[in-house]
Amino acid sequence: MDLLSDIIAVMRTGRPSANWARVGSPWSYRFAPYDGAGFHVVVRGSGWLLMDDGDPVQLGPGDVVLLPAGHGHVLAESRDPGHPVPFEDAVPDETGNVELLCGKYRLDRRRTHPLLATLPNVLHLPAHAGDHGRLRAALGLLAAETTNPRPGRDAALAGLLDLLLVYLIRAWFDDHEDLGWPRALRDRAITSVLEAMHAAPDKPWRIEELAAAAGLSRTTLTRRFTDLVGQAPMTYLTHWRMTLAARMLRDTDLGLASVARRVGYASPFAFSHAFKREFGVAPGQYRGHHVSSSSPPASV
Repeated sequence: MDLLSDIIAVMRTGRPSANWARVGSPWSYRFAPYDGAGFHVVVRGSGWLLMDDGDPVQLGPGDVVLLPAGHGHVLAESRDPGHPVPFEDAVPDETGNVELLCGKYRLDRRRTHPLLATLPNVLHLPAHAGDHGRLRAALGLLAAETTNPRPGRDAALAGLLDLLLVYLIRAWFDDHEDLGWPRALRDRAITSVLEAMHAAPDKPWRIEELAAAAGLSRTTLTRRFTDLVGQAPMTYLTHWRMTLAARMLRDTDLGLASVARRVGYASPFAFSHAFKREFGVAPGQYRGHHVSSSSPPASV
């Protein structure tokens, strides 16, 4: 069970996107808040990331920033942004000396996973920091696909953008090994419990069974799991089950009884009660709202 891949797959909605731009001085672009994570790569030149609520970040050639919570911000050539225009309205300047690669991932912000919630509002990876060769290789391939369209570009971009997100999170974990989730994913006992939950969310887990899987006492498991993951084991299990249920209600036409079984509830009534406690609305209302505001769900 690949925990990070599982978490990203459940949180993501829609397809990622990226755009490359060459700009000339003066330049200043606004990025509105959005439901998802955004990234910027300064391919050539330098500039500033100016958060709507946060400290400015100076960016040099090869620097990468990830904004996991999709906060509004400005990219500009100086700390004085002047009157920024939406990035969508950027006018390419083939004589410009700054090249930017900007993209975003749509994520379900109504149910942020604890792992993603531990990431900072701005994840800055300077070009000279750390040994992130695979990340740099992915960035090079991504830049090539956005600047020189060839057959199969859309498929290549989707795969490279997925790869980039994983590499960015990995790089941050590598540089922050002392924090909760990075430590949890290196703790064999805790990962065995997380993997068991993710592999079989429909199983009627008891804390005794999870402790046995980890080779720990109930007390030790609860203390260590809570310290690293930020939630007690059974609390995390409920959160993950409800996250999966919300995804199924939103993206499939499975009946309520089927959804309930797949996330470990013996009856639709028990599931509905738990779902409403977590989301504030009944499963049917949740599905009706999200189906009416998007394309029809697909069967699985």
